[in-house]
Amino acid sequence: MYIYLYYQFVYTMKAILLKLDDEIFQETERILSTYKKVRNTYINEAIHSYNLIQKRKQIEQDIAIESKLVRSDSMKILKEFEKIENGV
Repeated sequence: MYIYLYYQFVYTMKAILLKLDDEIFQETERILSTYKKVRNTYINEAIHSYNLIQKRKQIEQDIAIESKLVRSDSMKILKEFEKIENGV
């Protein structure tokens, strides 16, 4: 007995007007012809990848800010550990 499960994912799409520089458009068309990809799919994947890069940059900036906030406390704790380690 086989049980087949069927899931249908519904993706909502938003239509946008996108203006590209001629050079970027031509390069994109060359790539699309090589990979036989639909332009819409390619642009969606590109934006998704760029969003991931931007999220990572934001996380790095947040960590740098938070690290600066706790730096002095971290140094105090480190000095306390050094005292314990040296038997002072």
